[in-house]
Amino acid sequence: MSSSQQYTKITQTDLDFFIQILGSDAVWSDSESLLKYASDETEDFVFSPDVVLKPSTTVQVSTILQYCNQKKIAVTAQGARTGLSGGALPLFGGVALSMERFNKIIEIDVNNGQVTVEPAVITQVLQQAVAENNLFYPPDPASKGSCFIGGNLAENSGGPKAVKYGVTNEYVLNLEVVLANGEILQTGANVLKNATGYNLTQLIVGSEGTLGIITKAVLKLLPLPQKNMLMLVPFHSAEQACEAVAAIFQKGITPSGLEFMERDALIWTAKFIGDDSVVIPDHVQAHLLIEVDGNDEDVLMRECETIVSVIEKFEIDEILFADSQAQKDKLWNLRRKVGEAVKSQSVYKEEDTVVPRFELPKLLKGVKEIGKKYGFHSVCYGHAGDGNLHVNIIKGNLSDDIWKVELPIAIREIFELTIGLGGTISGEHGIGYVQKSYMNIPFGQVELNLMKGIKNLMDPNGILNPGKIFPD
Repeated sequence: MSSSQQYTKITQTDLDFFIQILGSDAVWSDSESLLKYASDETEDFVFSPDVVLKPSTTVQVSTILQYCNQKKIAVTAQGARTGLSGGALPLFGGVALSMERFNKIIEIDVNNGQVTVEPAVITQVLQQAVAENNLFYPPDPASKGSCFIGGNLAENSGGPKAVKYGVTNEYVLNLEVVLANGEILQTGANVLKNATGYNLTQLIVGSEGTLGIITKAVLKLLPLPQKNMLMLVPFHSAEQACEAVAAIFQKGITPSGLEFMERDALIWTAKFIGDDSVVIPDHVQAHLLIEVDGNDEDVLMRECETIVSVIEKFEIDEILFADSQAQKDKLWNLRRKVGEAVKSQSVYKEEDTVVPRFELPKLLKGVKEIGKKYGFHSVCYGHAGDGNLHVNIIKGNLSDDIWKVELPIAIREIFELTIGLGGTISGEHGIGYVQKSYMNIPFGQVELNLMKGIKNLMDPNGILNPGKIFPD
């Protein structure tokens, strides 16, 4: 079923069935609840479901999907709804399948360095729980204090630690998944190596709830690094800050975090959270937040000295070294709150561009040139060590006509530039609803048809998260 076709509307008979299998406390259809589950953190979009279901077992999820598949009722899986690509928006009404009751850490296997977890466990809660066992789960999106593991799996989330440790898919060993027809499968095995057939686990990770519903995950853990050092480096030029990124790696250093924030990003965030501890002179145009971690303080000190020797070749102001855990937390909080700060300023669109890190200065320069051409202001920040630049386009005083008609043309130019530099149009936010019309930039018809073929095979009636990823 294509997204242009009609889906069955929820009837009282359907509601009665859902109440029968879930109980009345897990079926929500009042207007206040529907509005709550009608949006995520993507711009100002609102798409109301017809009903919100809150299952708590895999069998319940299976029964719901089997029923909806037979009735051709659209089903949109939802977690914490912190996404930025519209992946959790129920575009065609139907069922908003909230996974929030799947919130258990089932087992921390210290002997094998694994954790079995349900999808509604908050990422930071999982990190803290395994840290108590001297273990480490590295993926850490900016929203880690509120986002769910299931959403991280659906979008293949990254975060600051990805520069050294990789993104979510590198930590997934096995998944329990419910298919559109209600069948339940295990995608892999709880082992570190697996060359047994097609890699179904990696097919599901990043599929944005369009191929199946994740009800359990087995994740790989690492030993917890015992020490870290953090510095904030002010640059006179934003492009030079980007140039310094590749130069650091060329010296053989892989930081555990290497974040870029241009001037407005830091100023707006400091104002948003009421933190005036970082003074930003007029001539400072960007900052790099650089962290190294490990277990040997002498090694970390030498890495910091090497980093300083690299960045001193650029025009910089005095480097701020965080000398306490409180100061480290404060600096990281500034970085993690940038997205919220930008959103508080204006209506905006956030593009999640990523290029090979050496091309980052060209990407930043090109984004600013496109902004001048079309008359929009952008605030840029992101995971510079990965070449991942979040471009926040601010509506400000732009007319609705320019915002709706001309801006998509400008965004297409940004994405074409990104692809031309060897990159792609999403590094960690996914495609979802807002980026789907641009999928013909990174992919030709052969690739798109192959992806659609997989979707049609696994979800022939098109009930799972319809209207996402693929161009209309």
